[in-house]
Amino acid sequence: MTADARLAEFPVIRRWPVAWGDQDSFAHVNNVVYFRWFESVRIAFFEEIGWTRGGHTGGVGPILASTSCNFKIPLTYPDVVILAARAEDIDDDRFTMRYRIVSERLDRVAAEGEGRIVSFDYDAGKKAPLPPEIRAALLALSS
Repeated sequence: MTADARLAEFPVIRRWPVAWGDQDSFAHVNNVVYFRWFESVRIAFFEEIGWTRGGHTGGVGPILASTSCNFKIPLTYPDVVILAARAEDIDDDRFTMRYRIVSERLDRVAAEGEGRIVSFDYDAGKKAPLPPEIRAALLALSS
């Protein structure tokens, strides 16, 4: 199966080099790095839907409520990974992000994960409905 087929359901995709320093003393990419990669593609996804404000500037923005990763194969330097993200289960105030990491060198899925994103009013300190334009952008990118 080609990488393109494995990524067909993911509207946001980024290539990312594996750095020598991503490896740990067991000579493979440390588990913490996968979560940084998820964060990087999540931020790219937020940029795609126009949701880069909020948080440090106040107002309504995204907050990560939970995250998980299923590690499939160990990765090592050198390599380039393909980071992919999509949204699903879009509710009034939250949605789930699905992530996939594909190794170019090994031509295999290296990890899959998810994150639960909640719309959060940083001024009020509590969850809030998804802004209408963000919800519309999520639905458009997910169709």
